[in-house]
Amino acid sequence: MKNALMIHNPRAGNGGSRRRRALDESRKVLHAAGIETTLAEVSAPGDTSGLARHAASEGRDLLIVCGGDGTLNEAVNGLAANPSGRQVPLALLPGGTANILAKELGLPWEFSRAAARLAGAVPRTIALGLATPLEEPQKRRYFLCVAGAGPDGAIVHAVDLELKGRAGILAYWYEGARQLFGYAFPKFRVRAAEHSLEASLLIAGRTKHFGGPFQITTEANLFEDRFECAALETQSAWRYLSYLPTLWLGRLRGAPGVHYWKADSIVCEPLGLEPVYAQVDGEPLARLPVEFRIVPGALTLLVPQPAQKARVA
Repeated sequence: MKNALMIHNPRAGNGGSRRRRALDESRKVLHAAGIETTLAEVSAPGDTSGLARHAASEGRDLLIVCGGDGTLNEAVNGLAANPSGRQVPLALLPGGTANILAKELGLPWEFSRAAARLAGAVPRTIALGLATPLEEPQKRRYFLCVAGAGPDGAIVHAVDLELKGRAGILAYWYEGARQLFGYAFPKFRVRAAEHSLEASLLIAGRTKHFGGPFQITTEANLFEDRFECAALETQSAWRYLSYLPTLWLGRLRGAPGVHYWKADSIVCEPLGLEPVYAQVDGEPLARLPVEFRIVPGALTLLVPQPAQKARVA
């Protein structure tokens, strides 16, 4: 992997002159390992997807994304849209708000240290999730880490992007608090091969980490061709609030009204007229009905130590 394209999103996380210096240092680290990088900056939504698609067409050996979960999701969709995309390993220098994949792979948030880990990493073929709005299939999106429907989708759809740019993950906390007693938590039907239930929240996890300090789908595995699904039944804002310390302590599994299972396909369908929204990798998708399904062997991911040691459950 000698010829890499590095995509930088200066709008992700906290950019500025310090970010520029960190990028320069990381490129020096990669150069010392024999990886030459061409830097491309993005300025608008959709730019990353186009650059990733083009990187696959021009035969790049490696695609490095310097940004957050949203930038990474664009890169994943750009690679997946190109028939040659799965041949190009994808790597991350974490520079966003939540950095779920970085947590999952044990990547440091300091660019030069993360670059040193990538220099000794190996490519592994993994599955992706694919979320398809059944009434608007043209809006389908691949996702790498986590998708969901219910209050998380409502928060992602409503969050103020300007506030997110200034406050980072605190913008999601603010929007979650604002919606807590205004959101009706409408139920929807969740269907999988061996499960059918009515829920107010569905998480389809490819990773253990969800957002902020939380881990919800704690038995999910990036190297397994299944989601771990978590569904909550309650429509009570107070009950959701009571789940937070339980979640913080890692004891959500087994709590009343909480269901876990594994599946490679889930369909979420509305039960009433009130809209229920879905999200993928922290980005808005569409209203239900939505299908989430696994696409095996859809991406090559550059995996550093110690995450290389992960085994399929």
